[in-house]
Amino acid sequence: MGLAERRKIKELEEEVLPGRVKEIEEICGAAIPYEIDWASFGDDGTALNFMDNLSCHRLNMALRMICQDDMGKEAVRDAVKKVKLKNVATPEERSVVLEGGVLEMHCAYALGASGMISDNEIRAYLEKKL
Repeated sequence: MGLAERRKIKELEEEVLPGRVKEIEEICGAAIPYEIDWASFGDDGTALNFMDNLSCHRLNMALRMICQDDMGKEAVRDAVKKVKLKNVATPEERSVVLEGGVLEMHCAYALGASGMISDNEIRAYLEKKL
């Protein structure tokens, strides 16, 4: 992993992800932390650059739709305790799973929009699970 990738990870860990956790807290009333499988990103700077937009932003957009009322906020707070992100190689490997309080999202970040799970897909999945 090169210097550029290490700098991006530091930025994500120290600035971006704490900001997204705060945003989630504003949306649903609970700070839900992120756990990132950094090893899955390897030295893929493109994937690192797309991670925030393709997962964190999309999740927050989905949560805004779900948490329009107290019932939605409570359902999210009760069901989601952590968000885990993992980079995968192909769109076919994409997935979103909520089990045991952990929302796990696998995206092919380096592929941009074709490797993401849309906010509508995340919302629809969560609404069925909540």
